[in-house]
Amino acid sequence: METLGVALGERSYPIHIGAGLLGRAELYRPYLGGGSAAIVTNEVVAPLYLPQVREALKGARVTEIVVSDGEQTKSWEVLESVFDALLAARCGRDTLLVALGGGVVGDLAGFAAAVYQRGIPFLQVPTTLLAQVDSSVGGKTAINHARGKNMIGAFHQPLAVISDVATLDTLPDRELRAGLAEVVKHALALDLAFVEWLEANIPKLLHRDREALMYGIRRCCELKARIVAADEREAGVRALLNFGHTFGHAIEAAMGYGAWLHGEAIAAGMVMAAQLSKNLGLIGDSEVSRVSGLLGRAGLPTRGPALAPERLMELMAGDKKAARGKLRFVVLEALGQAALCGGGDDARVRQAIVAAAQ
Repeated sequence: METLGVALGERSYPIHIGAGLLGRAELYRPYLGGGSAAIVTNEVVAPLYLPQVREALKGARVTEIVVSDGEQTKSWEVLESVFDALLAARCGRDTLLVALGGGVVGDLAGFAAAVYQRGIPFLQVPTTLLAQVDSSVGGKTAINHARGKNMIGAFHQPLAVISDVATLDTLPDRELRAGLAEVVKHALALDLAFVEWLEANIPKLLHRDREALMYGIRRCCELKARIVAADEREAGVRALLNFGHTFGHAIEAAMGYGAWLHGEAIAAGMVMAAQLSKNLGLIGDSEVSRVSGLLGRAGLPTRGPALAPERLMELMAGDKKAARGKLRFVVLEALGQAALCGGGDDARVRQAIVAAAQ
């Protein structure tokens, strides 16, 4: 097991990465002072991994809440059902909520923890690559709205992240590829050397080489922990981790949540963002080709869906990175060096969408 840290003063917390961690009671015990825990998971993960976590929490009073699978689960209705279960079990403020699953479960359960009885402690126990490299770290929690992804949420940091890489053995290939999109995002936005490592090691990651996965997860967590420590509530540099997300979230909303996996939409969004970077004169054709080539080798979409550019631009208008009513984009000044800027005129944004759809 390797342990990293997210440095947030009194709210600092560890990220444990290794194989066989789910059932290690000592990783949960420090947070069970109230003697009560509630596990939130979904119908796919529950039969695979709920028994191990239940055993690790042995001795505590445990409530189990199983929700449906898929992005559509991040809704008011499902959130209400989580609250119903917590209240029915008489869970108090000292209850430890355990988010066991991928990014959807982590976002939903984390938001429930943020607002239930004005906030209760929680652990992130991510079981997908996307969650282990990105969504479980940093305290972003949310549900979706018809007008935009993650529009209703809160910043609420976990007490710890327990990433068991052995859970990736049961991850469907499509979900693994979707998780690789977030790995590529970290590299393209922040670390040229990591880009080069990925270009050399994508086949190993696709074949689930344990050593390569451990390195990729650790490097993403190192990069994200550093950013979160510097800018917890995304007032500045943390926005760079949204490379490709302005376009990608619009694709998800336009197609209907769940039609495209989050990582698939972000992959197409990163190609659009690279094209926009080129349109703004920041990078050239060779860099755009390296972005699309890396994503393509990871088995991810490099073209957007057949949607009118105007429809995507309408959905992007409500993006969370907008300032003073103006849309802002994360662009590349170079591979491994992202920046936040205005997108220029709408024509350049439209050209980027069209170019990435060809």
